[in-house]
Amino acid sequence: QVQLVESGGGLVQSGGSLRLSCAASGSIFSINDMGWYRQAPGKQRELVARITNGGSTNYADSVKGRFTISRDNAKNTVYLQMNSLKPEDTAVYYCNADLRTLRPWMRSNYWGQGTQVTVSS
Repeated sequence: QVQLVESGGGLVQSGGSLRLSCAASGSIFSINDMGWYRQAPGKQRELVARITNGGSTNYADSVKGRFTISRDNAKNTVYLQMNSLKPEDTAVYYCNADLRTLRPWMRSNYWGQGTQVTVSS
């Protein structure tokens, strides 16, 4: 019914940049918050950045000043621009959306399948 598809991951050298995108599709009535999370092997999934419908943002301390989250409401898409990448950023990055569906009429959280980001030193 609802699908979140991430893209843009890959292998990059330390100091490089990547831009992730996540497009939501399906029986969507409205989208509230959207965000990016990441999970490294053997570690808990952690918040990277979130953005509200109105454009307010929240970042993990470890990425402040390096990452920028943005969204295009007309396209139901959220982006994560990652600059000055470090080996510590290596993880699977997951898109998350807090949204309301039309059928069934309910509010839920959805997750994408994840995209691998690997930063070499």
